[in-house]
Amino acid sequence: MKVSALLIALSCASLLAAQTSANDAAARSTILALEYAWSRAETNGDIKALSGLFANSMVLTDYDGALLTKAEYLARVKSDAKSAGPVVTESMEVRVFKDSAIVIGIYHTTGIDKGKPYLRRRRFIDTWLLIDGLWQCVAAAAVPIP
Repeated sequence: MKVSALLIALSCASLLAAQTSANDAAARSTILALEYAWSRAETNGDIKALSGLFANSMVLTDYDGALLTKAEYLARVKSDAKSAGPVVTESMEVRVFKDSAIVIGIYHTTGIDKGKPYLRRRRFIDTWLLIDGLWQCVAAAAVPIP
């Protein structure tokens, strides 16, 4: 009887672990797609698409140390749209923790600033939460890579 109960408990634990693993894989896939959508939208200056990715309470620490709200970040992207080149993601890793996840990665961007061309390479960490069934970015930070 005790052996049967133990086998049932182990079976349930295995099924739960398999389900959790499948959920984590699905979340990782979704969040990677959202990160790539972010890069495309920023490259294209698509403020509407960007807005949908971010929670209203989102806060971003930008490469220059500025602390930006969602509205301030969107305004910066809009003003930079004519001079900024593509945002190219070099690497990303997603770590899922139930209804939250972090993305650690590197991207680079080119463009023109004050009449001079630039290439900026940055390491970033983005924090995503599952809010009302949708993954939304709630915090982001990017720092220059020398």
